[in-house]
Amino acid sequence: MFVAALFAGKPAPLGPRKALSAICKHPVEQLNVHWDRTDEDEQANKRLHGGPEKVLHQYSPDGYALINKHYPELEDTAVAGAIGENISVAGMNDENVFIGDTYAIGEVIVQVGAPRAPCNKINQRFGIKNFDRFTGDHGVTGWYYRIKQPGVMRVNDPVSLLERPAQSVSVGALMRAVYNKDHFWQAQSYVGLPVLDDEWRGKCEKAIARQQNS
Repeated sequence: MFVAALFAGKPAPLGPRKALSAICKHPVEQLNVHWDRTDEDEQANKRLHGGPEKVLHQYSPDGYALINKHYPELEDTAVAGAIGENISVAGMNDENVFIGDTYAIGEVIVQVGAPRAPCNKINQRFGIKNFDRFTGDHGVTGWYYRIKQPGVMRVNDPVSLLERPAQSVSVGALMRAVYNKDHFWQAQSYVGLPVLDDEWRGKCEKAIARQQNS
């Protein structure tokens, strides 16, 4: 696999309230990646984005294919980079990427930390009400990386899987288990996985509670 595209952006007003967001990104040839940031990319809301656990966001071309299938009016809008990701790689998607996976991307070594939780900035970006719910329900939100080895990644750099935990869950399956009521029952299988961070373990516990109370 190879890096098809890289993206970076700066905070700018978005939506009716003109709140700052960096979801609108532009193509770049490389990203200089540090332990907690890149030189090229910024985040407006550092409580929800960025930091050591969310240095990079990757989104799959397959996610855009699903979006365009359900929302054909977005064919010219829902393209690589549009959902605020930093990395696009053909062949990687929410179903074949697992929590805890370690990848080499050029000089950089990254580890999948968690899915990206969808937010209303996605709705504002595409002008569609509850669009964030669609991506969450279908498990096509992409994933965040923490950094194991800083360096430079470039367009066309090779991408290789270095290690996968013995017990894990795909990004898409975990997302659906905590977001889609028809999949809450699956959270019971994931809540005890060592690869989950406290945030997503808590999300699984809430999904289990909602399932039991339904």
